Amino acid sequence: MTALLEVEGLVKHFVADRSVFGRPTAHVKAVDGVSFSVEAGKTLALVGESGCGKSTVSRLVLRLIEPDAGTVRFEGRDLLALDANQLRIFRRDAQIIFQDPYASLNPRMTVSQILTEPLALHDLVPPPRRRERVEELLRLVGLEPRFARRYPHEFSGGQRQRIAIARALAVEPKLIICDEPVSALDVSIRSQILNLLRDLQDRLGLAYIFVSHDLAVVKHIADRVAVMNLGTIVEIAEAQALFAAPTHPYSRALLSAIPVPKPRAKRSRIVLQGEMPSALRPPPGCRFHTRCPYAIERCRVEVPQLLADGTGHATACHRTAELPPPESIVPADGGFSPTLEKLVAAFSGGAEVPARAGVDIVGT
Repeated sequence: MTALLEVEGLVKHFVADRSVFGRPTAHVKAVDGVSFSVEAGKTLALVGESGCGKSTVSRLVLRLIEPDAGTVRFEGRDLLALDANQLRIFRRDAQIIFQDPYASLNPRMTVSQILTEPLALHDLVPPPRRRERVEELLRLVGLEPRFARRYPHEFSGGQRQRIAIARALAVEPKLIICDEPVSALDVSIRSQILNLLRDLQDRLGLAYIFVSHDLAVVKHIADRVAVMNLGTIVEIAEAQALFAAPTHPYSRALLSAIPVPKPRAKRSRIVLQGEMPSALRPPPGCRFHTRCPYAIERCRVEVPQLLADGTGHATACHRTAELPPPESIVPADGGFSPTLEKLVAAFSGGAEVPARAGVDIVGT
């Protein structure tokens, strides 16, 4: 199957300091050679610690910021070669949902104006029918049409995020980038928004790039997962394969940190030693070697390549074949936030919602 989106060798370095003559003297290497692809109707999750470059990648893909190097192809078209008019047309095909629903909506506009704006900008719906289209969008995301006359401050966080999703859907995109869309929401609301995103994907055939640091959420929604560390991808695989058997030491450390509400579950907590290196001066060789318990001299001098094993599971590590098996990292039954699964079932019309759901679900 041909990929909807193909990203190769994406690079973005931000100037952090300049000399008295204005010449750059220091750069933050936010994204340094990232490559991945996304198929139509599928979800790729970008995960990693804060500051690893996840959100920067999402903005580079949409050309909200311009990359220093690399290629981005959407349906075979080179997005970096598009002029201003062509880029405006491309905006119909790719949209973004931001993390904070309190900041991503214009407080001076009603919901009707917020949803009508993209329809008018792209001339998608004639003026007499725009009110009807706004009502359709609100119903699509589970809101009542009468809410169209209200302002953003009159809604809860979950409702605002639904409005943001409706705005993204207004132009009928093929790809939506979800930049931590549930991290600012309450736990019970989180499950509703995740259900909504999955339902919309099934109904409309949407592709998602889902940016998150919460691996419990990622396991629930992603088809493939790319793990980022200091601007690079260190592991990428099908979601089930990565959660069952992570092959990179960094991925194992992330998975071992997920709280499991099972006191008797047998697992090994991997505690990384030392400080996270700065993106201003990333270490030579493998960027994880300063905290990796398996690092050898080769890791300190040679950059590992992201190599696939033939099953679609790729890892950037010199010692992949020598690492101990990962069975003890997570419980055998998966053990990832079972309360989240119950909440999802409950809001889909299944089981009863647990009384103390917020106690059990904790992000990483």
